[in-house]
Amino acid sequence: MRSAELVRYAISGGASALTHLGVGLLLAEGLDVRPAVASSVGFVASILISYGLQRTWVFGSTTGHLRTGPRFLAVTAVAGALNAAIMTLDGPYVLVQGVALVVIPVVNYALNSHWTFRVP
Repeated sequence: MRSAELVRYAISGGASALTHLGVGLLLAEGLDVRPAVASSVGFVASILISYGLQRTWVFGSTTGHLRTGPRFLAVTAVAGALNAAIMTLDGPYVLVQGVALVVIPVVNYALNSHWTFRVP
């Protein structure tokens, strides 16, 4: 793993999280959109930000969107399923969610760096 790449990956994850929160907050509090809808729109926006930053800035991929886009969405789906599975573990919510917040970025990084954005 390259340390500069990991730093960029962490920054892109932060930007993605802030996008999710910011868009959701703007819609829910500023435009009176129902919270579930606002959060869903924020989540989609965060996926777009994450994809764009990871493809261009983190991994510098030149592989086409038709190849990387579906792979990125598949990795995102795996992350969602993994989060759901981890959250079935018995334990305090904060501890179990903390485990997910450590495991999922590691899995995402591995899949995206070795599969999604890997140059064929």
